[in-house]
Amino acid sequence: MTARTGEVRPFEPPPAARESLQGHYAGFASRFAAFAVDLVVLTGIFLLVLAAINFAASVLTGNSVHFNRGNIWVVIAYAVWAFIYFAHFWGLNGKTAGGALFGVQVVTNDGEDVSGRRAIGRTLAFPLSFLILFLGFLGILLGDQRRALHDVIAGTTVIYCWDARAARLRMLSRPRYSAPRTPPESPSLPESPSQADPSADLDQAG
Repeated sequence: MTARTGEVRPFEPPPAARESLQGHYAGFASRFAAFAVDLVVLTGIFLLVLAAINFAASVLTGNSVHFNRGNIWVVIAYAVWAFIYFAHFWGLNGKTAGGALFGVQVVTNDGEDVSGRRAIGRTLAFPLSFLILFLGFLGILLGDQRRALHDVIAGTTVIYCWDARAARLRMLSRPRYSAPRTPPESPSLPESPSQADPSADLDQAG
């Protein structure tokens, strides 16, 4: 059905942009991307802290401290910081920095917020999913609820907390056409008596 001349058809966003993922179980790609961002964030913060400690030590003692990644205490400190990072944000609102960026959130099986105790349990069980060739993550690909091993242990699941797909296609959903502007109406001039009633002139002439 074609539009009439001068008629502007309203633009409809593509079906993918109208589809909402909010409340759906998060897929493997979104969860992996969120985890990669979290690794970058927590590693960057950790390196900044080490640099600050090195600077403070050089100012106070006059000797620079060189950190070796192979030092056991550096590995332990990094593991403790990673535990604090995930446990804190999962217990706070279920979203880490990567989760907030990609719109994924950790909730309980009933859809409730994750408590601090459950967040600690999930963080402790998280390394178990990496054991035996990452078999703990197969549940995300094969399970109906897309739960990894640490999700099953902690009684949690991961869902989309905002319309991720529509946000990615937001540029496509903007209107491409606009209604044509109507020209402003010219002010009407007052009509003369002859134009208003021609019969009056005829009466006066008669």
